[in-house]
Amino acid sequence: MKKVKSIVLICAGLMTLAACNNQGLKKTKSGLLYKIISSGKGDLVKKGDFIKLDFRQKLKDSVLFTSAGGLPAYIRVDSSGPNYTVTEILPLLRKGDSVVVIQLADSIQKKSGQPLPPYIKKKDKIILSLKVTDVFPSGELANLDREKELQKQKDIEIKAIEDYIAANKINVQKSSKGVYVVVDSVGDGPAVDSGKQVSVFYTGKSFPAGKVFESNVNGPRNEPIKFVVGQHQIIEGWDDGLRLFKKGGKGTLYIPAYLAYDAQPGPSHKPFENLIFEVRVVDVTDAPKLDPKTMRPMVVPRGANPQGQPSAPKK
Repeated sequence: MKKVKSIVLICAGLMTLAACNNQGLKKTKSGLLYKIISSGKGDLVKKGDFIKLDFRQKLKDSVLFTSAGGLPAYIRVDSSGPNYTVTEILPLLRKGDSVVVIQLADSIQKKSGQPLPPYIKKKDKIILSLKVTDVFPSGELANLDREKELQKQKDIEIKAIEDYIAANKINVQKSSKGVYVVVDSVGDGPAVDSGKQVSVFYTGKSFPAGKVFESNVNGPRNEPIKFVVGQHQIIEGWDDGLRLFKKGGKGTLYIPAYLAYDAQPGPSHKPFENLIFEVRVVDVTDAPKLDPKTMRPMVVPRGANPQGQPSAPKK
């Protein structure tokens, strides 16, 4: 809660500064506007250090990216020329510092030579709020800390699913990697296993609301999705959870985010998103032989639609 409050206060302070025609802001050589609002104690970071940052990036009233409820950022401090990015500011910081940075959209376009995304207008200001929560002298130490943060995030995801399952008295099995599986019917055909091609009908739902975000059961895309187990063609939660079924099997997968899209925005455009999939395994066959030159199936199965396959929940 303290982390969220600190970011909100930084943003509020910056909005006051921005409303006063950037009064009180400093400027880097490239023209990047910034202000260090609260100064921590200790020495300035050094070249080669790794900074651990809580962050929040805003455009008007919309939050584009934030570490709140997720993972902090880890950035290496290095010599940086006038590149109109936050890396220009990093050498000015120390552990405990909070800073706000303003990028002008038209300046981003001019300096990058690239067109702006459609949701950003030339007169917009992009506001980045940062807080330096720790500094590490090496990448190894930064990675150790990141692993601890990852484990904390995994624990949060797992607890959310387990609490939901307990509250709703759902009978589940847990797969080897941590997918919570409701097995309505195991099936009586060949088992789902590495090297097998499986065909699956599915309905994807948000967690915990259960709102459908995608399905190939009904509508114009009502063909089963096909993929080879163990070939990383699908999110890991599917690759692992479906192994509890055979051909004809039916059930529900409760997938923690680390076995789905992890920090990448998921179907609901949020990072670290747990997911629910209702699945029905309609076929399990040997994987198609691959052409050694192209590493693609040598024969397209009858009825397949290689140009219009349903969008699998791939990584």
